[in-house]
Amino acid sequence: MLVDSHCHLDFPELASRIEQVIDSMKNAKVGAALCIGVSLEGLPGVLSLVDKHENLFASVGVHPEHHDCLEPDVKSLLRYAHHGRVIGIGETGLDYFWHKDRPEWQRERFRVHIRAARASGKPLIIHTRDAAEDTLRIMREEGAEEVGGVMHCFTESQAVAESALALGFHISFSGIVTFKNARQLKDVARAIPLERLLVETDSPYLAPVPYRGKINEPAYVRHVANEIAALRGVDIREIERATTENFCRLFKVTIN
Repeated sequence: MLVDSHCHLDFPELASRIEQVIDSMKNAKVGAALCIGVSLEGLPGVLSLVDKHENLFASVGVHPEHHDCLEPDVKSLLRYAHHGRVIGIGETGLDYFWHKDRPEWQRERFRVHIRAARASGKPLIIHTRDAAEDTLRIMREEGAEEVGGVMHCFTESQAVAESALALGFHISFSGIVTFKNARQLKDVARAIPLERLLVETDSPYLAPVPYRGKINEPAYVRHVANEIAALRGVDIREIERATTENFCRLFKVTIN
């Protein structure tokens, strides 16, 4: 069994056919998925979705790219964090790809999420793009190692991975690791300690080979796991076991 540690099932591409998506997960032996919150406005829809399906969990957060939205504070994040199906804080972090002026509001929002994670005792789901140095700096300054979490959709260097590992974080790989030109990322996937490895889809985006360019969904996380097993020269069952155990240990859940 596998777990999709990061997806967006409330997005229209998947929400409109959610029962089919859930059935496909079952057929692919994907036992659970974590549906990631990206805005306070959208969170009620995420919670409604996970409340209907026992194999779905949720996180609460406001994505670092979003600027025309309700701004979170620690109190608002904690209010949602107490929901029984919410197991993590995020998606949070820094994204300088779209915000090249490196806005201070983005960094302050990241700090708010880390403080909420520490207050709730729930791990962080961190997004970083073209911002690794500042992301790691703020993680250290705000004590993110107290709760740990996951560097989602990892595309950074081995050095960045090692810095995140030193803070107690897990590294999660998406369909990008299956792309032919992702040579550096494949090397990182070989090197990450098995006990810190997670897999994800980030669906409906970043579909792995052989579905690249199409709408992604949690069932396709198996292709990510197959690629990592091949890169590491191990049986797929070892990746299944390790990543599922890692997810359950990190997020303090049991999956039937």
